[in-house]
Amino acid sequence: MVDEDIYGRINTLVDEENAIRANEKDGDAQRLAHLEETLDQCWDLLRQRRALREFGKDPSQAQLRDASVVENYEQ
Repeated sequence: MVDEDIYGRINTLVDEENAIRANEKDGDAQRLAHLEETLDQCWDLLRQRRALREFGKDPSQAQLRDASVVENYEQ
């Protein structure tokens, strides 16, 4: 997977999130929560890839981390 693929996935998720928020119905909260977790995972993967690249390592070594790990980062 390359950065462009991750950005494409992010854009797709954001589009879906925006569509749900525009037409919010009962039951959408769970889907929105899942979208937010998945977006956080994608952004984390991009940050890992950038860090590996910055230090001369192979960015393909970055791995998608579990949502429970990513969601517990302090910002």
